[in-house]
Amino acid sequence: MRDKQNLIELIQQAFRDTEHPGDAFLQGSHEGCEPAEATAAFKGVTHWTQIDPSILDPNYTALSFLSDGGFRHFLPAYLIADLNDQLQTADPVFHLTNGFFDRRIRVPLGSRTFDQRIGKSAFVNPRRYGAMTWHDFARCKLAVFTREEARAIVAYLEWRRGTDGTGMEREEIDAALDVFWRIQAQEAPTRAALQRHIEEEAAYLSHLNAKRSEEHRIDVPVDENKTP
Repeated sequence: MRDKQNLIELIQQAFRDTEHPGDAFLQGSHEGCEPAEATAAFKGVTHWTQIDPSILDPNYTALSFLSDGGFRHFLPAYLIADLNDQLQTADPVFHLTNGFFDRRIRVPLGSRTFDQRIGKSAFVNPRRYGAMTWHDFARCKLAVFTREEARAIVAYLEWRRGTDGTGMEREEIDAALDVFWRIQAQEAPTRAALQRHIEEEAAYLSHLNAKRSEEHRIDVPVDENKTP
């Protein structure tokens, strides 16, 4: 297991150039006032290294309300704060493992006992999202991380597993590592692959716009009687 300083340096390196989505795209949910309040502290912060660690714990719900891009960008600040024992309420592990492990609890209510599923196979909200489970949701949300970022997350989760004296998180961490994170760390697109795609798309759009401009100039009729 890596020591804290080595792990902090790994996270810093992996997320050094992680793109900021822009303030207009930081907030992922727009239902009610809580998402805007929870993410307000992150607006105007152009890079995650500039965030004051003291605001992370009071804004722990931001991990639920940041957009996927916002979550990707500011997650390393939470990971490093956790490594530095600066978090009491914020729980990065939950947001990196929820949806990969099933729990069932039996709830007696009156004359009946209900089986409640929590986690992987539980439905998110059938009326709004149909057959989507929390496993589906987690895989979609966490697919934003590059191979390098996923490797840093794997190292962080392995560190948390090794320091979990109570064993309460181990099943969830093991499931998330086995089902998703170790695969992501081996197979996700690299940062270089993303950068090549961005550059190729920019070149394509530039040539497409140039061609359209040229065609527009050719198609415009010339009035030969018009005085220059």
